Amino acid sequence: MPSHSRILNHRHRSLPLHLSRRKRLSLPPTTSLVYSPRSRFDCASLELHPLIIPHNECCVLRNVAPTKAFDDDSFDIPMLDDWNADDSSSAYKLSSSDGEDSDGEIFLTPVNDLDLPSVSASNNDALTVAAHRFANLGRGRKKSRQLKVHFSIVDNLMLDSLSCHLLLKSLHIVLSFLWTKLGIFITLGLIIVLTLLLLYVDWCAWRIVRLPLSPFYLTRPFLISAILASFAGYVCVPIFRHFKIIHVIKKQGPARHHMKKTAPTLGGLLFIPIGVVVAHVFAGSSSIEVSGAAGATIAFAAVGLLSDILSLTKNHWRALPALTEVLLEVAVGTWFSFWLDITSISSPYGMKMLVPLPLGIVYLGRCYQLLTSFCFVSMGHGVKLADALDGLAGGIAALAFTGMSIAVLPICSDLAIFGASMAGSCVGFLLHNRYKASVFMGNIGSLALGGALAAMAACTGMFFPLLISSGIFIVESLSVIIQVLYFKMTKGFQGAWWWRFLRIPPFHYGLQLRGFREPNIVLGAYIISSVLALLGGYVGLVSA
Repeated sequence: MPSHSRILNHRHRSLPLHLSRRKRLSLPPTTSLVYSPRSRFDCASLELHPLIIPHNECCVLRNVAPTKAFDDDSFDIPMLDDWNADDSSSAYKLSSSDGEDSDGEIFLTPVNDLDLPSVSASNNDALTVAAHRFANLGRGRKKSRQLKVHFSIVDNLMLDSLSCHLLLKSLHIVLSFLWTKLGIFITLGLIIVLTLLLLYVDWCAWRIVRLPLSPFYLTRPFLISAILASFAGYVCVPIFRHFKIIHVIKKQGPARHHMKKTAPTLGGLLFIPIGVVVAHVFAGSSSIEVSGAAGATIAFAAVGLLSDILSLTKNHWRALPALTEVLLEVAVGTWFSFWLDITSISSPYGMKMLVPLPLGIVYLGRCYQLLTSFCFVSMGHGVKLADALDGLAGGIAALAFTGMSIAVLPICSDLAIFGASMAGSCVGFLLHNRYKASVFMGNIGSLALGGALAAMAACTGMFFPLLISSGIFIVESLSVIIQVLYFKMTKGFQGAWWWRFLRIPPFHYGLQLRGFREPNIVLGAYIISSVLALLGGYVGLVSA
C-alpha cells in the first residue's frame, strides 16, 4: 500500500486537535502529518495545513488539524523550545496505523526526508508551559463543577415541586373523604357524648334519687335501643327503596334540597316502636307514666303516618291540611291532659297540676290542661320543622330526651328510662339519617318525637326544663311565626309583599341561603343543644 505524507503550511488554519486523548483523531493507515510552529517558542499554537506532496507519482490531499502544546509525558519527545528562523525547513510528522500492532495511541515520528534542527530545552520555558497547562485544566473542571451544581439544583427543585404536588393531591383526597364522611364523625361524636353523660348520671344517681337504682340504669336502655334501631335501618331501608316510598321535597325550600328526591321516607317506623318497646321492657308494664307517654307517642305517630300516606298517594308535600293536622294534635293533647286529671300518678308533691321552677312550685289548676295541649302542638311542629336537614331533628331530639331524663329522674325514674330509650332509638336512626341521608323520618317520626317530649313534661310538670332542652325546636317554630306576622304587617303598611324577616323560613333555611354548609349547621345545632340539654337537666334537678 503506498504511503503518503503532508507538510504544514502557515497560510491556512483548521480546527484544534487534542493529541493527549486516546482515539480522538482517526487517520487512515500509514498516514503522515507534518507539524511546523508559527514562531519561535510557540509550542502551544502549532497548526496543520494541507499540502499536496508527490509520493510514488501520486498526489494526495488530506485534511489536517492543529494541535496544542505537547510535552515529554505525552509523546516521549523533547520540548520544542527553539526553532530555526526558516520555519519551512523544519517539521514533524504525525503518523498512525490501524494494524494489529497498533494500541490506538497517536505518536510523532520524524519525517525521513526532512532535517530537523537541534533544539535545546529551557527549564524556565518548560515550567511556564506546565503552569499554563495546569491553569487550563482547572478551568474545565470548574465549569463542569458549576454545571453539576446547576443540574443538582434543578433536580432538587423539580423533586420539591413534585413532592408538593403529591402532598396537595393527597391532602385534597383526604379532605374530600373526610367531608363526605363528616356525618359519620358527627354522629359518632354525639353517641360518645351521650354515653359518657348517661354513665356519669348513673354513677351519681343515688345522690339524686336517694334510692338504690340498678347498675347502668339509664345507659342500658340507651345502648340497646341504639343497637336495635341501627340494625332495623339496615333491614328496612332497602325495603322502602324497593317499594319506592320516596320522600317528597317541599317546593319553597332551597334548590339543593331537590337533590334528595331518591331517599325514602317513613323512617319513623324504624325507631319509634323500638324506643317504646325497650322502655316498657326496662320500666315494666306496671308503670302508668310510661304507658301514658307511650300512648301519646303512638297517637302522634298515627297522625304523622296519615299525613305521610296522603302525601305519598297524592304526590304532594301537604296532603293533610294544616288546620286538620293541628286539630288532631290538639285533640291528642286534650285527651292526655284529661287522662292526667283522672289518673293517679305518683308525685313527690302529693298533688297534681304543679309546675316546679327554680324559685318554687307553681300551681296552675285548669290552666295546666291548656299548657299541656299547647306543649303537644308546639313540640310536634317544632320537630317537624327541624326535620329538613340530614340528622338535625334526630340529633337535637336525642339531646333533648337526655336532658329531660336527667330533669325528671328525681320525680319519676320510670320516665327517665323512657327518655333514655327514646334517645337511644334516635341515635340509632341517625346512623342512616346523617349527612347524605339514606332515609328520612317523615311526619310519623317528627310528630312522635314531639309528642313523647311533651308527654314527659306533662307527666312531671317539667315544662321549663323542656323549654330549655328543646331550645332549637322553639327557635324553629318562632322563626316561622315571626316570618308570618312580619309578612302580614309589612304587606299592609309598606305595600311590598316581598319584604321578609327571613329569606325562607324556618331558620336553618335562611342559614343555608347565607352560604352555610349543611353539616356545619347540624354540628353547630348539636353543640348548642348539648349545652341546652345540660342546662335543662340542671334546672330540672334544682327545681325538683
